[in-house]
Amino acid sequence: MIISIASGKGGTGKTTVATNLALSLKGDVNLLDCDVEEPNAHLFIKPTIDKVETVSTFVPKIDDAKCNLCRKCTDICRFSALAVAGNSLLVFPEMCHSCEGCLEVCPEGAISASTRELGVLESGHCGDLGFYSGRIRVGEAMSPPLIKKVRTKEREREITIIDAPPGTSCPVIAAMKGSDFVLMVTEPTPFGLHDLKLAVEAVKVLGIPSGLVINRSDMGDNGVKEYAKQENIPVFLEIPFERKIAEAYSRGIPIVEAFPAWAITFRTLYEKIEQYSADLKES
Repeated sequence: MIISIASGKGGTGKTTVATNLALSLKGDVNLLDCDVEEPNAHLFIKPTIDKVETVSTFVPKIDDAKCNLCRKCTDICRFSALAVAGNSLLVFPEMCHSCEGCLEVCPEGAISASTRELGVLESGHCGDLGFYSGRIRVGEAMSPPLIKKVRTKEREREITIIDAPPGTSCPVIAAMKGSDFVLMVTEPTPFGLHDLKLAVEAVKVLGIPSGLVINRSDMGDNGVKEYAKQENIPVFLEIPFERKIAEAYSRGIPIVEAFPAWAITFRTLYEKIEQYSADLKES
């Protein structure tokens, strides 16, 4: 089962839920940190890193001797990564989305495949827990291809927990698409509710079943719960606003390690997700 942990905004406790859920489960589990622009699951997992792999993506390389400036490549490129300037065809690698359309339409064979580095994929473990994390190159804007590379490690084990990026943009879609379930983490504030609504709409488009975890649940207002009831979204867990939890977090100590009783709570959370997903398939 693949569970993506997502949130409409940063700072809601998404990584807290992802890491504690992964640590609480016994058996065949992988944790994938797909928040490649700001990966921080390792701060709590403290994994042993066994391998660091450079990840690259396609960019076109032009043979000026063969190019007749027919502009078929510039016409097909929707991101303006190719442009004719005078007697030359220019390539802007940072704007290329690696669709390889230019490679297919060039009638002269003037375009070949080259690459640019996106970042790295770190592979490791924490005890029996498998751990994979993407880390994007500084200045690189194209994170979805790196996220997809991290996600090639899913289904290697029985359970995969994905720590998705915050928000509702392309990187989040890349991290959620194809998951069996999306667990959205929110907070009971006007900002939390506003961004939760955006996240819910994105999940609806993908057609993935979802549920909620409300972090810092005993502060703010009832807007999130009222919205969840209105949208028929189950609330599987509420995490209270407690100083002792915040102190453990600030020291990089997972809740399930600082307070072992919480491990049962997070295992129960997984069981609720599993049962809810099974009920949906039967209905």
